[in-house]
Amino acid sequence: MISVDQAVQRIAGAFAPLPAERVAIAEALHRVLADDARAACDQPPAPMSAMDGYAVRSIDAKAGANIPVIGTAPAGKPFAGRVEPNRAVRIFTGGVVPEGADSVVIQEDVDAKGDAIVVKEAPRPGENVRARGLDFRAGDILVERGRRLGPRDIALLAAADLAELSVTRKPRVAIAATGDELSRPGERRKAGGIVASSTYAIQAMVESWGGEAIDVGILPDKPEAYATLPESVRGADLVVTLGGASVGDHDLVQSALLPHGFTLDFWRIAMRPGKPLIFGRLKETPLIGLPGNPVSAMVCAVLFLAPALSAMLGAPYRAPIATARLSTNLKANGKRQDYIRAKLKRDSDALIAEPFALQDSSMQKVFAQADALIVRPIDAPPAHAGDAVEVFLLDHC
Repeated sequence: MISVDQAVQRIAGAFAPLPAERVAIAEALHRVLADDARAACDQPPAPMSAMDGYAVRSIDAKAGANIPVIGTAPAGKPFAGRVEPNRAVRIFTGGVVPEGADSVVIQEDVDAKGDAIVVKEAPRPGENVRARGLDFRAGDILVERGRRLGPRDIALLAAADLAELSVTRKPRVAIAATGDELSRPGERRKAGGIVASSTYAIQAMVESWGGEAIDVGILPDKPEAYATLPESVRGADLVVTLGGASVGDHDLVQSALLPHGFTLDFWRIAMRPGKPLIFGRLKETPLIGLPGNPVSAMVCAVLFLAPALSAMLGAPYRAPIATARLSTNLKANGKRQDYIRAKLKRDSDALIAEPFALQDSSMQKVFAQADALIVRPIDAPPAHAGDAVEVFLLDHC
């Protein structure tokens, strides 16, 4: 068996960033930038008024000055002329400050008298004017490559006049469940069978992490059923199998795929749950064999599949680790790193981790209700209520 850290390094290290593609900015949410995004324009593109008021030369706009108004400049309709000495232009928020003016006196600071204003409070040079390029200049790097784009990034890049963006192609992840006992949700249940829930969990995880999930079906427990898998996953960047990873008579992933181009990198990790994980290649395509137990499969996915997808997307991966204090005592740990499902609550400035009383890896309801996994290292001594522990945050996965 190898350690969790070794497994993460070997899996993530097997992948390189995928090629880039161009997408419309409206389709770029949650995609990962393949190249630095540079502004195509200045923002603002010209000096703009920050307030409703009057564009003036600050040298003229002394308190008590009577200044004729020679035109207007609403947003989107710039004044065509120039502000000469002792002249003003009515301007509105977002309007282009006319040539010659260097400040905007707000409308509350003047008395409007017909076609003129009387200044009550003098503006400072540059007051209420947003200078050209105040936010950014054409050519500025606004978002660096490797960033997963959120709504604020999209708004910024749209303001920079970028209609398309270069993003990393979505990793294509082919998912194959295994087992005679499995049926689809809504189908007639087989005698002694269960619903293939892991398929849908891993599909959702892949898609939430920026990949494209491809369901290639359920393979029965017959070696000959695996013969078609290499063709079924053609074009995938990663193959994920669910089940068949242990040592029972019906755990066939390794033995059934060996005649079809499978090579093993490692098998079994010193962890609980999730020990019988497989990593290797099916011909040229990396393959991760997750355990059949749904909770074990999901724990392994957040630990190992997420870094693999990040590597393919060219996005930095940082495990969502935090520190919390235990709500209760924990016994000493053994020879496998343990991941204990827990609820989190906040007490003042501290996170409190409360382990679920039952930790059986078959209990999906417990896993669905968990906020975090308490990480118990190999041979960890007993821990007591109030002790600080490392927690893996599930809501960030």
